Amino acid sequence: MKRQRGLTLIGFVFILIIAAFFALMAMRLVPSYVEYFGVVKAMKAVAQEPDAAQKSLAEIQRDLDFKASFQYVDDTTLGHQTVRVDRSGGKANLVVDYNKKVHFLYNISFLLHFAKTVPLSGTPG
Repeated sequence: MKRQRGLTLIGFVFILIIAAFFALMAMRLVPSYVEYFGVVKAMKAVAQEPDAAQKSLAEIQRDLDFKASFQYVDDTTLGHQTVRVDRSGGKANLVVDYNKKVHFLYNISFLLHFAKTVPLSGTPG
């Protein structure tokens, strides 16, 4: 008799469970990373405005919120604690630093940390 080769039903179900696990993980995590790329795009747009370094934090926050709304960024992502302007060393930098908690399964969650620094155009005032 020839020896049979192939994948058994139990082996196929096991592989299917592993693939479903990673697919669910991707479905939960990808939107947070897409949102982060939207935040970065909004930050770069704000930083390229003329004399952005001379604007106050409130003005930069308002501009960032406005530009982030076009990038499908959640309103709670860019709060007052997450956005700051660092005016040290004769240069101004826009800094966004935030955490995102993503529920995965039952009592398992992912904590994602996002941080980005973008230099502001112009000279700081």
